[in-house]
Amino acid sequence: MTARLRTASAETFASLHVRNFRLFFGGQLISQVGNWMTLVAQTLLVLRLTDSGIALGILAAAQFGPVLLLGAWAGLVADRSDKRRLLLIVQSAALVQSLALAAYAFGDPTSVLPIYAIAVLGGVTMAFDNPARRSFVVEMVPPEKISNAVGLNSALMTSSRIIGPALAGLLVTTVGFGWTFLVDGISYVFVLGALWRIRTSDTHPSPHAARGRGQVREGLRYVRRTPELFVPLVMMTVIGTFAFNFQTVFPLFTLRDLDGNEGTFTLLFSMMSVGSLIGALRAARRANTTVRTVSLSALAFGVALTAMAVAPGLWAAFPIGLVVGIASITFLTSSTAIVQLQADPMMRGRVLALQAMVFLGSTPIGGPIVGLVAEAFGARYAVAMGAAAALGAGAWGMATVRRADGFDEVDPIVLIDQVVTMRRQASANVPSGMPLATATSPVQPRTKAPMSSIQPT
Repeated sequence: MTARLRTASAETFASLHVRNFRLFFGGQLISQVGNWMTLVAQTLLVLRLTDSGIALGILAAAQFGPVLLLGAWAGLVADRSDKRRLLLIVQSAALVQSLALAAYAFGDPTSVLPIYAIAVLGGVTMAFDNPARRSFVVEMVPPEKISNAVGLNSALMTSSRIIGPALAGLLVTTVGFGWTFLVDGISYVFVLGALWRIRTSDTHPSPHAARGRGQVREGLRYVRRTPELFVPLVMMTVIGTFAFNFQTVFPLFTLRDLDGNEGTFTLLFSMMSVGSLIGALRAARRANTTVRTVSLSALAFGVALTAMAVAPGLWAAFPIGLVVGIASITFLTSSTAIVQLQADPMMRGRVLALQAMVFLGSTPIGGPIVGLVAEAFGARYAVAMGAAAALGAGAWGMATVRRADGFDEVDPIVLIDQVVTMRRQASANVPSGMPLATATSPVQPRTKAPMSSIQPT
């Protein structure tokens, strides 16, 4: 039993034996905890100033709108750039954003407009950080450890969601919003230090994309003609728009529908994050990811959100939140892994930026819609809308997989030639025992490779 646990642990944390990835992992863990503190504190501050779901939706649009507008170009910049150098610039800008929030919060704020303005700056840094950071993960480890590094990076992001919201709730209720934002600013020092210490000689850099015209459109065409990328991205668009607006829906759901408070919200969010960590660590051991995996995880996410929508009270919401966390991160990790592993290295930055656009960039569209539904009908209906989106996207993904697995494509020109030849031979009274040669041999369909059987490279 002990040997089995030791083997499982070695498999789960294999990429941490690589020095560069270990440095990156430690710095990002501290920084992402601070980032989640700021996201939660921003939400609670806007809610305290406005008590409005629509205001939270506008905040989400301000935070993630730049990702939608700049994401494709930011991905191209990542493909052309030294990713470590780009991350140093972007993380320094994020530090300035957190310090600006702290300065405003210390001044006894009364308006949400400066918060929205600073959130836009944060969205710009996020647009450039996301493709650079995620494609840099792949460059820090040897090829055989890429899948594990992707899973552990997801575990990093989700574990920070456990600590960050809990710390945000603690600091907001004890020392106030200003100190919460200031602690986040200080956390960027650690990630900047870790990036400086990474040995570029030990990395496995992807070739940089040469400068040229039409490269953003080229990335879009590449995704469109690659089903293993296109199908998960469409699913992510739908689910990201309506189901992943946690920071808009769950504060209202906890405070209004479940009769909780700010502390209760951070506890529920942390419970969901514990589930996310469990799901991410489990995903880190997965050897391959297919479109079928992504579709099944979307269906599971939809079922979990359905249960949350009908939760009668906090006593039920906490365990359901754990399941929501597991299901949501399983979908997010699998859809991210298939994109990172299947994308051509020359296209990886653009493909990852496109995924960030449809996931984070869909929030400016979905955030106000979800906030409006929550304000007009109640947060339960907003959660149920997310559940319907996840179930619908998962069902469409499974239907696409079945069509790809069972569809045999026959070239119509070959079919017509065969029919004509058979008729000529029939009119010439070819003896029945005589084998029909090449012209009359059965049509050999051009079979598509089953989409669900394609393994990560």
